Amino acid sequence: MEDPIQLKDEGNKFFQAGDIDKAIECYTKAIKVCKDKKVLAVIHRNRSACYLKKENYTSAASDASKAIDVDAKDIKALYRRCQALEKLGKLDMAFKDVQRCATLEPKNKTFLETLRRLGADIQAKCTQHSLIYDIKSALVQNMFDILLDEEMEKDKREKAANNLIVLSREDAGAERIFQNNGVPLLLNMIETGKPEMILAAVRTLSGMCTGHKARAMAIIHMVGIDKMCSIMAIDNEEIALATCNLFQCINDSLTGGDTREYGKEEALVLGETQSSSISDLKTILLSLLEMVASKKVSGHGRDQALNLLTKNVPRKDKKEKDNTRTLFTIDHGLKKILKVCGQVPELPDQLPLTENTQLIASVLLNKLYDDLKCDPERNNFRDICDEYIKYTIHAVNTISGLLQGPFDVGNALVGHQGIMEMMVALCGSEREVDQMVAVEALIHASSKMSRASFIITNGVSLLKDIYKKTKNERIKIRSLVGLCKLGSAGGDDYSMRQFAEGSTEKLAKQCRKWLCNPQIDTKTRKWAIEGLAYLTNDADVKDDFVEDEAALKAMFELAKSKDKTILYSVACTLVNCTNCYEKKEIIPELVQLAKFSKQHVPEQHPKDKKDFIKMRVKRLLKAGVTSALAVMVKADNAILTDQTKEMLSRVFLALSEDPKDRGTIVAQGGGKALIPLALEGTDAGKVKASHALAKIAAISNPEIAFPGERVYEVVRPLVSLLHTDRDGMQNFEALKGLTNLAGFSEKLRVKIVKEKALPEIENYMFEEHDQIRQAATECMCNLVTCKEVQDRYLEDGNDKMKLLVLLCGEDDDNLQIAAAGALAMLTAAQKKLCTKLTLTTQWLEILQRLCLHVNPRIQHRGLVIIYNMLNSDDNELAKKLIESEILEILSVIGKAEDNPKRQDNGPFSLFPLLNRDFFFKCFFHFEYIKRLLNLAPNL
Repeated sequence: MEDPIQLKDEGNKFFQAGDIDKAIECYTKAIKVCKDKKVLAVIHRNRSACYLKKENYTSAASDASKAIDVDAKDIKALYRRCQALEKLGKLDMAFKDVQRCATLEPKNKTFLETLRRLGADIQAKCTQHSLIYDIKSALVQNMFDILLDEEMEKDKREKAANNLIVLSREDAGAERIFQNNGVPLLLNMIETGKPEMILAAVRTLSGMCTGHKARAMAIIHMVGIDKMCSIMAIDNEEIALATCNLFQCINDSLTGGDTREYGKEEALVLGETQSSSISDLKTILLSLLEMVASKKVSGHGRDQALNLLTKNVPRKDKKEKDNTRTLFTIDHGLKKILKVCGQVPELPDQLPLTENTQLIASVLLNKLYDDLKCDPERNNFRDICDEYIKYTIHAVNTISGLLQGPFDVGNALVGHQGIMEMMVALCGSEREVDQMVAVEALIHASSKMSRASFIITNGVSLLKDIYKKTKNERIKIRSLVGLCKLGSAGGDDYSMRQFAEGSTEKLAKQCRKWLCNPQIDTKTRKWAIEGLAYLTNDADVKDDFVEDEAALKAMFELAKSKDKTILYSVACTLVNCTNCYEKKEIIPELVQLAKFSKQHVPEQHPKDKKDFIKMRVKRLLKAGVTSALAVMVKADNAILTDQTKEMLSRVFLALSEDPKDRGTIVAQGGGKALIPLALEGTDAGKVKASHALAKIAAISNPEIAFPGERVYEVVRPLVSLLHTDRDGMQNFEALKGLTNLAGFSEKLRVKIVKEKALPEIENYMFEEHDQIRQAATECMCNLVTCKEVQDRYLEDGNDKMKLLVLLCGEDDDNLQIAAAGALAMLTAAQKKLCTKLTLTTQWLEILQRLCLHVNPRIQHRGLVIIYNMLNSDDNELAKKLIESEILEILSVIGKAEDNPKRQDNGPFSLFPLLNRDFFFKCFFHFEYIKRLLNLAPNL
């Protein structure tokens, strides 16, 4: 074990010599092995001084505090913490530290001067805060006066409402509103009953609750949870959404979900405890469950209540052990959610619903079921569902909801004695609503091939009869979808056709006909897409569909409509048309073995080959698929499930395969739409979206593809593709995308470094695959202008410079250009690196080859490296160069004719032009150093 005292002394020597990094390294090692508290305090105090030099003020304050914990009168540690706290803007805390220093040493001029200066700064800050406080108080009062004055002009009132919302989003403004009796005034605005006033009040309350637990708890008690629920129950989509956001802000503040830093909560002395916030959250949960099944709640309010439950009840990470919220919700609200699923809007006395309500309820059921941890919990869920189901039309609709959510539960219920018989009986009912509900249930029940086989045997003839006999278009189209689904039970296996040759094409033609008929309502037309989602497993069908531009555009328009229940079907259809579903690798030897043993072997349709897929992609892009996908991505989170996101990611990746199409994708908003898909969803979906982003980022102008601040969000998905568990193409295109971004701005380079991409990029510079190694080197070349990257090359004990030199000796021109460019910029920025460049034995030979290269871009970089080495102030290095053949090479190049083609128009245009003037500059610099070295012995 190393001696901590010796390490401390070594650290002191490095500190005195100005090598701060080495000093920190020694002190850190000493801290790890030191057992003596007093010695440990001294080491922490010394390391604090190092961090002050490095301007790492947070670490400096932390180390000083550890020294003070051992000795409260450690005057050096106190003053160092004071300095660090001042730089961090914590003037009041810094003032207390220097005050203690001045008490311990009353005659110390440094302490007295710091005390005076900090006192003046704090006074000025207090005066400024007081002024801002008074201004904001007046602003808040003025806003309320305008809003509550009914005679005031409408434009002024709208402006006042917007100003109030903006003020509430700043901690100081929110505090002013609260202290100026703002909550009662906001309640007065709500009581006016005017939608614009209610919206302004609710949004202001959201701003006041954001990130401030004490204020959120106060607002809950002043406004009341019942009052907030009644506001969300109003039949107004904007108000329901705004109130949902208010509930979410309250939830995040009470649970700590909002991790941002805000003002001091001590501004409100409420005397609330942790148990009080838990009680409030429980009350909110129960109130939301009551809203789910209440007839007094509008469809929009019910949607938002279900959305809040979906977002906040199930665990976000399955590694968390506590799923009590889910169990509580199942015990107190599962029957209420099932009631929503069982509603039949066509019947009288039903709950108010929107087009999306029942699907949102199904998604919630699925998330609750997935959040259960053991068989007893799942059995309880099934038992409650079983108990709720009775053999009525509502029961059948409830089963439909379960089949769209936790399929296993719904499927088990379908298998109960009498359920399937009742479905068949309802199909034969004279009442059209019974037929419609039963047909929908049959469609959802046939999602598995085993169930589909049962229905093919028992129900196909029934569906055909309904389709032929009914005059109701809504029932007819649902019957057709049932037939479509059963006809596609074999998936894309060409040999597994359920119906006769040509039958699926006829079904698809009828679906397209309904889809393009604007006279049919949206809710019915969406079933045509549902049918196509199944039928497009057949290559003939998908080929016909993409040639029907009117049908494509009709589908895209429906995807942009308010009814978001269509999203999954549209996504499925597009996945089928682009063949971007997961494909199992077919090994020829296993195929032969399967044939020999007379096992079924899947067959590929002739129209599922690459050329046909490429043609279909072109037609989809021409019809405007990207703009439709961009709208779909913005859909409500509960509707846009992780599975749907994954399918959209797959489609985007298929669309971006051809570089010529990427400009179209960017122009229609595809670049922006891919970012949320790359950050949220299933692991496979995020990888696909990140890969599509990489393809676009590699060849697009970042300013256009990802306008504004969005470009910084692209970095993390690209870095995620550099991991070794990704395939080579993903690695390569991620590196190309990062190269493009790194060449765009310094801020982007810093962002790439912060995302810890450097180690991964460096690893790929060792890659055996030529293209990946070249891409990694090009990326590093664009990053070396960043100070953090240069510091990595300056660190002792690494071979990073050696690697770049060796890469300059490779035969690939592009690789040489990138590696030599990186060396040229590094040696220009950091003179110390000129010496590190010589660590490899081949360095001189490689530099000579660069200077003699036939490619002017490579030759140019070699000469710049030589020039930088001559400028490095290292006489030994200059002597080595003079004694080599470099001087002769420069003489030959300098005598050559000027070549206008040698101007560097590439990414390294920061270098001087490669012309005779530049050569002579190098040459005469060489001669000057040579003369100095010759004279040196005589001086």
